[in-house]
Amino acid sequence: MAERLYIGIDNGTQGTKAIVFGRDAGRVLAAAGAPHDLIATDAGRREQEPQWWIAAATAVLRQCLAAPGVRAAEVAAIGVSGQQHGFVPLDAGGRVLRPAKLWCDTETVAECEAISAAAGGPRKVVAATGNAVAAGFTASKVLWLQRHEPALFDRLAAALLPHDYLNFWLTGGRRTEAGDASGTAYFDVRRRKWSRKMLAAIDPTGRLAAALPELIAPDAAHGRLRPEIAAQFGLPAATLVSAGGGDNMMAAIGTGNVVPGVVTCSLGTSGTIYAFADRPVVDPRGELAAFCSSSGGWLPLVCTMNVTVATELTRALFGREVADFDADVAAAPAGAGGLRLLPYFGGERTPPLPRARATLSGLSGTNFTRPNVCRAAMEGATLGLRYGLDVLRRRGVAPGEIRLVGGGAKSRVWRQIVADIFGCPVICPAAGAEAGAMGAVLQAMWCADRAAGAATTIEELCAQFVRLDPATRASPDPARVRMYDAVYAEYLALHAALAPLAR
Repeated sequence: MAERLYIGIDNGTQGTKAIVFGRDAGRVLAAAGAPHDLIATDAGRREQEPQWWIAAATAVLRQCLAAPGVRAAEVAAIGVSGQQHGFVPLDAGGRVLRPAKLWCDTETVAECEAISAAAGGPRKVVAATGNAVAAGFTASKVLWLQRHEPALFDRLAAALLPHDYLNFWLTGGRRTEAGDASGTAYFDVRRRKWSRKMLAAIDPTGRLAAALPELIAPDAAHGRLRPEIAAQFGLPAATLVSAGGGDNMMAAIGTGNVVPGVVTCSLGTSGTIYAFADRPVVDPRGELAAFCSSSGGWLPLVCTMNVTVATELTRALFGREVADFDADVAAAPAGAGGLRLLPYFGGERTPPLPRARATLSGLSGTNFTRPNVCRAAMEGATLGLRYGLDVLRRRGVAPGEIRLVGGGAKSRVWRQIVADIFGCPVICPAAGAEAGAMGAVLQAMWCADRAAGAATTIEELCAQFVRLDPATRASPDPARVRMYDAVYAEYLALHAALAPLAR
């Protein structure tokens, strides 16, 4: 009997991953990854050429489909997870007009402020959409194009997000779903539709509104593969492509975060912490992103911009391999001997300080050691996420256990630091760093089942296929929890003292 295969593609900032999952075998049969370049400047520009994503996706699909035991003819559906908030502008012929500005681009801070003012101020923005116009959200990138490259803006015919663009490559369709759309700052998360008020504040000409993709349900098919794509990879012409979603929405599915009570935390380039909700969860202060999920509910989320950014920069500074860096962290005392790092290397989203820069403080003639600096980087990134957890707690989310994903979650010492700083047990799903790709697989299954007339739910699929790895569990140590509560208070005081300098 033929195996039923599903492919999950995860487009991230650093690279693209893909997995092939055998539904009957109940396991990943193949996995591959390919890196992306980054266009970066000291002024906050962070961009990528969408063609790099296509090249990376092509490479990983070829590798996965060539793996032993994988037969391309048995692929039923493909799901795509994409880095959120990026702006991919297309002309009427479907050609990319310029490099895509990414979630971590802070060159558009002035446009955030202009949009918020045009909409009547932050409170009216939150009332209209459920979210503030945060640095990194898509809206400011659109206005930036209009202000700085008006000739290109005048050719804008489609405004896509990264996962939308990969789906466009696969199917030729221009569609999106509520999860990724809710990170644009021009989508009303309560009503699950584009916000006319915000669209008018961004672009009174109506060009942006006319360029928006069609909204579809999370269990709907984006389409079938274009014939040339099917032929290129030897895939069946009937292969479905699911709606897809943002990387956080897909990782939520990939960690089983589709019912109330589950909390996921990602230790990636950026850091995110989020929980499923069956109703909109709006923060009047705008620190919490009131996103929709890509499973039919909502996904209140807090994002920090510098997690593995902090540890990787520190590791590179000292020329250490990953295992050596972890050993340095483990060798330093909890609290890093008094060193504190505010890891705002590329500005920060939560707290909202897009112009901020990183600060290392508390140095003395005895504590200024490599292990302490390495640990301060890891602790600083985690303390920033603790702030995000407190924002969630303020809105009524109280985790009993946190599911940890992202590259940083591979580190045993980091998992323990998270457990101690959060005061909560943590555990990794078996999918680990591939949680986004796994979520894309599960959504693809859901889509294929619904297209075939089955009443399968995403909750059932997650219960069947999302597995936790007991070897990764870390429980908080009560003494270290108390110590880190004091460290966190110092962290907040340092932030309060330095924040006015970054505004």
